Amino acid sequence: MTGERDLRTLLRGMRPELNPGRYVFTTPESGQVPSCVTPVVTVSEPEGLTLVLPEHQAVASRLPYDFVAGWITLRVHSALDAVGLTAAVSLALTDAGVSCNVVAGHHHDHLFVPYERAGEAVGVLEALARGS
Repeated sequence: MTGERDLRTLLRGMRPELNPGRYVFTTPESGQVPSCVTPVVTVSEPEGLTLVLPEHQAVASRLPYDFVAGWITLRVHSALDAVGLTAAVSLALTDAGVSCNVVAGHHHDHLFVPYERAGEAVGVLEALARGS
């Protein structure tokens, strides 16, 4: 199934969903994914392997972190070459003063926002969808 490319359709249909739990970004010193963690995102960078995983797994594995996030999934199936969705979402959250880290999956876009503001961020995104 091909993802949606029309920006207006993407915005109207994004249906932001807050996933349960607290998520953190960490870089294991070993450069490997510890066997007892299940990351939701991995990014390989020259400086090391970044993992995004549930906070309780980082604590149990003694992995350091300093940012706790809420994970929002935009439920619309966006095409990887769609133009404008990230910009529109980022602008709306910027206007609300909410920081956001965006990760694109094959089917959906995922946003990691400060945990304590995750509910507010969902509200901002729902308003953006209604106004599009």
